[in-house]
Amino acid sequence: MPASHLHQIIAALPLQRGASEPLFRQLYAAIKAAILDGRMSPGMQLPPTREFCRLLAVSRQTVLNAYALLTAEGYLDGAVGRGTFVSVEVPMAAPPARADAPGLLRPLSARGQGVVAAMRQVAIHRGPLRAFRVGMPRIDHFPFDVWNRLEARRWRRPDHHFGYSDPAGFLPLRELLCVYLKASRGVRCAPQQIVITSGSQQALFLLSTILLAPGDSAWMESPGYRGASGPLRAAGARVFPVPVDAQGLDVAYGVAHCPQAKLAYVTPSHQMPLGVSMSLPRRLALLAWAAQNKAWLVEDDYDSEYRYTGAPLASLQSLDRAACVVYVGTLSKVLFPGLRLGYMVAPPALAEALVQAKAVMDRHTAIVPQMALADFIAEGHFGRHIRRTRDSNAERRDLLVRGIARELGDQLACGPADSGLELCAYFRAGHDEETVSRAGLARGIELRPLGHYADPAAGPECVTPPGLLLGFAAIPPAEMAHGLQELGRILRGR
Repeated sequence: MPASHLHQIIAALPLQRGASEPLFRQLYAAIKAAILDGRMSPGMQLPPTREFCRLLAVSRQTVLNAYALLTAEGYLDGAVGRGTFVSVEVPMAAPPARADAPGLLRPLSARGQGVVAAMRQVAIHRGPLRAFRVGMPRIDHFPFDVWNRLEARRWRRPDHHFGYSDPAGFLPLRELLCVYLKASRGVRCAPQQIVITSGSQQALFLLSTILLAPGDSAWMESPGYRGASGPLRAAGARVFPVPVDAQGLDVAYGVAHCPQAKLAYVTPSHQMPLGVSMSLPRRLALLAWAAQNKAWLVEDDYDSEYRYTGAPLASLQSLDRAACVVYVGTLSKVLFPGLRLGYMVAPPALAEALVQAKAVMDRHTAIVPQMALADFIAEGHFGRHIRRTRDSNAERRDLLVRGIARELGDQLACGPADSGLELCAYFRAGHDEETVSRAGLARGIELRPLGHYADPAAGPECVTPPGLLLGFAAIPPAEMAHGLQELGRILRGR
């Protein structure tokens, strides 16, 4: 290559002066890229360091440091008095592939494609908080000063727990959760049955993976939580949509149309998204079917702490006499989503298998947050926080219900609103959910269509009247009032 052309290549190397990354690291990366893409070919002699300095207006030490890194990694060869060369061991660069050329990327496996596709339809929160974001607790009520103190205290006293830990989770935390769940939800368990997970989503993925073989059928509420159908599909299960009515999951429909299912996912205390509670006859029928067919029931009790009319309902697991219910809980809705702590309560015969599966996935959940949570519960902060947020959520729920009745009573009819962090509202007039939702985003509010939770493969039995799911727990009163005004303008075509 002519020296003039090489000098042009060197002079064009991208360097950002004043950037946080040191110049020698930038120069190292730029030369490495030029070698790998073929602009600097194997055996090519680079100019002396002083010439390099002149071309780029950098110090000689910058060039020497970059050369040293590249030589250590095998991109350059050189010796005093001989010069510096691109290593002949670096293979010639292949011609760059066209971005639109078919078949050039290595394909994912069939299982990989299933995992990737499974969660594409799950909505992810984006941007700042605004009315009426669903699934969000009121974070500004959380005592972060207390939490910071508890974590700092643990960091100041490192002990053997700071090595690899029990995949099942921090034992004192499991013991405290056992006491709490017995008292608040009637869950019958021992600490050995509890497995701490990185959020309830990890629990759902583990259960789908180890309880189902590819091709097995699983009942899924429709409408229902897409974040649960995703893991089922990723595991290769055949998801069978089962309709939901005022009494919860229609067990008789599932038995009549898919009796061979190996698992059923349910949200019996507060159905997602319709907000209904499963009646006692339906619960008993579901347990009887599972016992007779040796099927598993996954009870997702995602926000039962927030019940505003009376005490929380007893869990489905409390009625289980056939050891078929796996109880799944999350702390994202009670504390804050970024904590990423959840748990499973497994039947005794299943617990050890879930612990081993958890170890395969990530060895164990981060230990310091578990320790801090154990202290948070033991010192009474957990109970006080739940009581405080329950009262706050109830006030904001009342604001939303009254606001709908006052401003949108002719447009919306509220569904059950006695628990949870959101409520569903059905259109009284003919509105298209997606059109309303898009108009909301254009006006700065989030309106989740109820149709988002419907299984596309579900039959007419699973069709839910059109409407919206409206979150209220995290929405300040002024933002809620603004959201209701905008929603009213949208529904009235203004």
